[in-house]
Amino acid sequence: MQHPPTSPLVQQSFQSPPPPAVGQPQMPLGPQVHHVPPQMSPPQSSTTNMSIASHSMPGPPMGGPPMGGQSMGSPVGGGPPMVGQPMGAQPMAGMSGPFPGPPPPAGPGGFQHLGPGQAGPPGYPQQAGQFGGMMPGPQAGMQGGFPGAMAGPPQKKLDPDAIPSTVRCSSDVVINWLTQVIEDDKAKNGGQVYCTNIRGQVPPLVTTDFTVQDQGNASPRFIRCTTYTLPCTAELAKQCQVPLAAVVKPLANLPKNEAPLYAVNHGETGPIRCNRCKAYMCPYMQFIDGGRRYQCTFCNCVNEVPVFYFQHLDHMGRRVDFYERPELSLGSYEFVATLDYCKNNKPPNPPAFIFMIDVSYNNIKSGLVKLICDELKTLLEKLPREEGADCSAVKVGFVTYDKVLHFYNVKSALAQPQMMVVSDTTEMFVPLLDGFLVIVSNPSCFPISLLDQIPTMFADTAESETVFAPVIQAGVEAFKAAECSGKLFIFQSLMPTAEAPGKLKNRDDKKLVNTDKEKTLFQPQKGVYEQLCKDCVVQGCCVDLFLFPNQYLDLATMADVPSHTGGSVYKYNNFQMETDGEHFLADLRKSVQKHIGFDAIMRVRTSTGFRATDFFGAIHMNNTTDVEMAAVDCDKAVTVEFKHDDALSEESGALIQCALLYTNISGQRRLRVHNLSLNCSSQLSELYKSCETDSLINFFAKSAYRAILNQPLKNVREILVNQTAHMLACYRKNCASPSAASQLILPDAMKVFPVYMNSLMKTAPLVGSTELSTDDRAHQRLAVMAMGVEDTQLLLYPRLIPLHNMDVDSEVAPAPVRCSEERLTDSGLFLLENGHSMFLWIGQAASPDLIQGIFNLPSLSTLPDVDNPLSKKVRAIIRDLQNKRPNSMKLQIVRQKDKPEMLFRQLLVEDKGLHGGASYVDFLCYVHREIRQLLT
Repeated sequence: MQHPPTSPLVQQSFQSPPPPAVGQPQMPLGPQVHHVPPQMSPPQSSTTNMSIASHSMPGPPMGGPPMGGQSMGSPVGGGPPMVGQPMGAQPMAGMSGPFPGPPPPAGPGGFQHLGPGQAGPPGYPQQAGQFGGMMPGPQAGMQGGFPGAMAGPPQKKLDPDAIPSTVRCSSDVVINWLTQVIEDDKAKNGGQVYCTNIRGQVPPLVTTDFTVQDQGNASPRFIRCTTYTLPCTAELAKQCQVPLAAVVKPLANLPKNEAPLYAVNHGETGPIRCNRCKAYMCPYMQFIDGGRRYQCTFCNCVNEVPVFYFQHLDHMGRRVDFYERPELSLGSYEFVATLDYCKNNKPPNPPAFIFMIDVSYNNIKSGLVKLICDELKTLLEKLPREEGADCSAVKVGFVTYDKVLHFYNVKSALAQPQMMVVSDTTEMFVPLLDGFLVIVSNPSCFPISLLDQIPTMFADTAESETVFAPVIQAGVEAFKAAECSGKLFIFQSLMPTAEAPGKLKNRDDKKLVNTDKEKTLFQPQKGVYEQLCKDCVVQGCCVDLFLFPNQYLDLATMADVPSHTGGSVYKYNNFQMETDGEHFLADLRKSVQKHIGFDAIMRVRTSTGFRATDFFGAIHMNNTTDVEMAAVDCDKAVTVEFKHDDALSEESGALIQCALLYTNISGQRRLRVHNLSLNCSSQLSELYKSCETDSLINFFAKSAYRAILNQPLKNVREILVNQTAHMLACYRKNCASPSAASQLILPDAMKVFPVYMNSLMKTAPLVGSTELSTDDRAHQRLAVMAMGVEDTQLLLYPRLIPLHNMDVDSEVAPAPVRCSEERLTDSGLFLLENGHSMFLWIGQAASPDLIQGIFNLPSLSTLPDVDNPLSKKVRAIIRDLQNKRPNSMKLQIVRQKDKPEMLFRQLLVEDKGLHGGASYVDFLCYVHREIRQLLT
């Protein structure tokens, strides 16, 4: 077993460092802003207040169907009841409002916790008929997407510079309190060491570069929570409607300056576990009776310590080998699994990769098949391998297909690679085993020779139809015959219309948009593909799908298997070799080389009082507790929602343990364990102070994207707005002193939540527009379901980086500005990226010298300067962004006022949406009006 370091720094950190304050400090407020002191002087969340016109405000216009004008709930306080029609929204899965909170015992000595403050005022009354129940409220007129304005004087203009944003705008003359959340966090935590020995500690934002030192709680790179203080009771959770959830990325990559996880090997005995709840040994277990027994802090069961594991306790009741055992001192670690954790009690074989290439007419003529084969010749030398291994243990195989499937034997006993054709696609089988899956480094095989021949073999094809489901089935059968798990890389350009299982028909119908049947456009066709999902998960067969469509191909159905097996879907519309080739190859390289585990099962355990109730991700579930994944890679995250079972204890807090059983790339079975301890409080102010907005919006995005499979978009959008208003109204009611109705009061930790929520509601899946491609909408919906916190944050608030006035000698990139047209300048150049798209925007008045410098072009009087500092700096920024993101981003250059600029402007999320959706200012006004109605 490897031992963790026992440096004085680590030991000292366990003693009693002063607990840092949770939540953001109160920020100085500019004009039109009033600071409202909280009612409670004990620990209190900071509050952001903003003056908004006290008159009735019209809802922002939104294209497509109206979002519903019913107000939430019954009136609060002693005012007369509001009369109105019931809201028609149905409950959304995972968004019922109750915010889970657990009661766990305290961790071992050395773990501090931030104690809750004093009790607050009486709670906010429970709403009648939440999420679809009969909610009395005034029925406002409809204007666009939100209820229209009620009669009243003209609305006062809201100053955009007095609204919280997520980035700093350096060009503002006034104090930039509104847009400095990310920059302030970078200034506070950037480059710092974040120690995890404090219970319920809110981590730095995902946009901040910091170093994690594991001292008993899992790194936020592995687990982030919507709040780090849980309400003690289910009643408090229902009252505030802040969801309790954790976003778990179990195989997340760690930066080079952080130590990899330690591997613990207990030999044939295997990991130490609680006899009752099966939780794994972790820092929270309490050793008693001189070290001969331990009490599980998840279920309170007392267990005997195995003889080989016994160790004496010191004067503090802690084992003397505390720092020598990762499972006792660290929040994340791995166990080497025994045969009991393997299928059929046999050690698994190393996984395999099968490359399955559509060789129909379109792919041959476009040059795509040759491009793939040429790249694979290089990639086969760079297959993933375990650290320290001389070569990769991954086997590879090759299949080509159109209406039939071609398998290849590449053993050297043959004079050349041998093709075997399977034309009966109704009963798929693999015609050979020996010679199909091979080790690339084996000199007796020649896959490189095969890749040279494939483009030539099919050069004269005229076949324009393809199959799809039989291709996946063939991969499953190949892995089954080889008794291994693995990954299929499928390259397809057409809808499968050939007569075979899984044949699809065009069901794209724009007439369904903005109707109750719109949800059917996102639903996969059942039958063959549903069974394929189950077969793939059982065998540990992950599917990565690369699509090159020129027209609709029913992505909702074709991507169903990848989205349930831990795979990814890559889509290149109207693929052109010259403009899209490198973009595709970059994605392929990342897909092949990323850190990945196969045949995975994840279980989330909690201490008594709360439990995991719902899961979102690229997963499959046969029961309510086991999350099954044919594979899970370093970019995939699972969002877990929790609910109360019982009351939680402020003293003991709440514990979460996530255990992932998987097969690594070398074929070794591993158990990866992540532990996290949270606070519990009977004060809502503590809950709001510990919220993490980026995790909240990840949960809401996944909840909404799942809900649109079963509910009209109009209802889903209503629920999002209503829950936003309710969370903020509850905060104002219970956590801040009385103030003028014209003030919008936001919790400091949630002051940018409205901008993210508004951006979410303008994403393609939630906007009913016939101008948007059905396949593109389905693609984004499925992509978000597997995203981690940093990916959803970037998608919903893209980076807009000014390049025209940057310091080329600086080592850091320019700070992003607000994502709004107001920040663009006619003479400027801006880089915009959201993790999936990247644009270089050139203002119409940009100087020729600036453009020549950016593109490293020669002027009339000079030769090209290969080391032009401006061009070098821009290329470095783009390269750095590309390396950080899970997907490659195609760089698109757009000029101001040109037609392609519309694609760029769609990502300016603070402005009114091009396909419907309010501007940030209008949305904030509408939410404020909803809050006031709730508090009336």
